[in-house]
Amino acid sequence: MFTEQANKIFERSIEDYHNYDNVDHPIANPYTPGSIEHLLYHKNWIDTVQWHLEDIIRDPNIDPVEALKIKRRIDASNQERTDMVEYIDSWMLEKYKDVKMAPDARINTETPAWAIDRLSILALKIYHMEQEVRRQDTDEAHRAACGKKLAVLLTQKADLSTAIEELLEDIEAGRKYMKVYKQMKMYNDPSLNPVLYGKK
Repeated sequence: MFTEQANKIFERSIEDYHNYDNVDHPIANPYTPGSIEHLLYHKNWIDTVQWHLEDIIRDPNIDPVEALKIKRRIDASNQERTDMVEYIDSWMLEKYKDVKMAPDARINTETPAWAIDRLSILALKIYHMEQEVRRQDTDEAHRAACGKKLAVLLTQKADLSTAIEELLEDIEAGRKYMKVYKQMKMYNDPSLNPVLYGKK
């Protein structure tokens, strides 16, 4: 199943990152460039680094100049994340390009890659909630509360994986079709953000 493979790749990416636990450590993608495995690993690595940047910037004692640098880095990461989602959707479009659509085929509320994006973030939530459950520098009440949250996250992972599998089955059978819109992030475009194009 596609999601079983994706979840394993996300888990590997997260484990690989935490071998270094350093937002500046370069990615060493173990999969063949151009493959879906390569795209999924790269996507999750971006998510994992950004997760930790979001932690760092919330330090109440952070230097404001450093905080601004990290905020700019998070902005760039968000754009890269969006680009990776579009690469995954392009891979999907290529895979299903010859599928004959049923006359009553319907469009889905989101593309497969945006659902996969949520699955990648969910893998990070699960990893870090598991860390909280295992913490020994806190009390049992904290660990128990985190255990309950972890159970919900695991259920969400199972449900989302099922939904993605069903969507891919519907696309492959021609019951649903993909339509991809490029994410037009206006605030990143110097010609569309008035704060940027207003500056001379």
